[in-house]
Amino acid sequence: MEILSKTQKQLLTQERDLLNQLRLSLAEFGVKEEDQTALTESIRQLDDFFLLVVVGEFNAGKSAFINALLGDYFLEEGVTPTTTKVNILRYGTKKKKSHLSENIESLTLNAAYLKEISIVDTPGTNAIIREHEVITSLFVPRSDLILFVTSADRPFTESERLFLEKIQSWGKKVVLVINKIDILQSPDALDEIQEFVADNVKKTLKNSPEIFPISSQQALKAKQGEPSLWNDSRFEALETYIMTTLDQESRLRLKLLNPLGVGRHLSSQYAEFFEHRLKMLQEDLVLIKDVDDQLIIFQKDMLESFQLRMSDIIKILLEMEQRGEDFFSEYIRLARIFDLMKKDKIQREYEELVVADVPAQIEQKVTAIIDWLVDANLRQWQAITDHIAEGRQKYKDRIVGDIGSFIYDRERLINSIRKEANRVVETYDKAREADQIARRSQNAVTATAAISAGAVGLGTLVTILATTLTTDVTGILLAGAMAALGLFIIPARRRQAKKEMRTKVKTMRDQLTDSLSTHFSQEIERVLQEIKDTIAPYTRFIRSENENNQHAHQTLKNYLTEINNLTEQIESSKK
Repeated sequence: MEILSKTQKQLLTQERDLLNQLRLSLAEFGVKEEDQTALTESIRQLDDFFLLVVVGEFNAGKSAFINALLGDYFLEEGVTPTTTKVNILRYGTKKKKSHLSENIESLTLNAAYLKEISIVDTPGTNAIIREHEVITSLFVPRSDLILFVTSADRPFTESERLFLEKIQSWGKKVVLVINKIDILQSPDALDEIQEFVADNVKKTLKNSPEIFPISSQQALKAKQGEPSLWNDSRFEALETYIMTTLDQESRLRLKLLNPLGVGRHLSSQYAEFFEHRLKMLQEDLVLIKDVDDQLIIFQKDMLESFQLRMSDIIKILLEMEQRGEDFFSEYIRLARIFDLMKKDKIQREYEELVVADVPAQIEQKVTAIIDWLVDANLRQWQAITDHIAEGRQKYKDRIVGDIGSFIYDRERLINSIRKEANRVVETYDKAREADQIARRSQNAVTATAAISAGAVGLGTLVTILATTLTTDVTGILLAGAMAALGLFIIPARRRQAKKEMRTKVKTMRDQLTDSLSTHFSQEIERVLQEIKDTIAPYTRFIRSENENNQHAHQTLKNYLTEINNLTEQIESSKK
């Protein structure tokens, strides 16, 4: 006869596959090793007998209770902590102890009770040796049913309440046993203790588990030859519950449900953990968006401000153009016929009256723009890095959890950004930076105007452009002078000279403004890129962490849904 039906076999396979996938995911997400071990052990117990785990404080009578359950003095009893390891009691024709791991031993006993159920005897909690409590806690996830033993002489202590909370977090089925009721003086005293335990357990577990008051000593004596003590021991109700209520199908259902309880606990716990980390990362993402928005606004403001500053340069050239108009009106007329014949004089006066100090003014304006650009860039650099550092500082104490290198990497990156920003600020040579921008500006104008000017300054370049213009217009003037005999020729030449001058000035103005605008836009872009490059490790880390945490959170939520669905199938399944 097969123990498992086809449906139960399918559920078992489905559960094992699901929990193994969860185990791999938890390892991928870097959760605590002890939690990974707990899930691994709970999966492993699917292939073991039904595990009835007995827990409780030392001297609560756990060993005596197990002896009474098995009907003989198999385990040592005492008032001091006698159990130092987890002992898995299994059926065997001969008594034999096997070492399974550092803290776990297997003990085979010739007890009929163990043919269908394995009993786990755990070290007492709240003992002098605190390691015992840790050992017991680690074995709880493997259990199918927990018998929590408390003593009638000190029922449900605070340490027992705390330990029961740990058990409850794993979603295990718990049965309460009040041992040593034979020491009580009256039935009223027992009722009072049972009510006290029931009230407090309900507050702790949020439900009302079965509670069995017993006397292990009386039960064992009754089985050993003093049957008159059997009724007083009240042990039969507990045995009946274990063997009848937990029949084979019920035990199997519990066995399937318990590992799912471990999986549910871990999925829920770490889904909440990653959800909290996502909330923390949200503040970083807002911080990054603030920086991106600030850089966009900074670029827009800088370009608008640059255009206003460039308008001052355009004004200088327009004023030069107006002086040229006045100059031609004054010189291209019959009364100036002899002056028009003197090319050098006309050229010199044109340069003095029209060109004047335009090159120097333009160079001064460009230098002012360069200084403004350098100062604005430096201030923006400092503002961005300070904003990130201060923003992180505001809520650094609210960061919780330490899976992987989340905190370490983030804080290390913030510190490295501040260090890099400080280095840049400390080594920022304003004069050198301005000189480099000036040279690049000069090269831009030179390239646009197709002038081979070597290492001369921007003002000299403007002078070259203006002198070329002078040569052109004085050539027109001279041509006008040669044709001065015709009275109708001079007005035409004057109009031609003004037109040529406007064209030349406009060309020079367009060349100068276009090249400077393009170059300064590139300079602003370059600085913005430097800022982005500086904080790139931080922004990449935060975005990567956000993506990874979203993946982990959603994956665990999906596992939680699958576990709940499978739990419903198991609870409603029939053999």
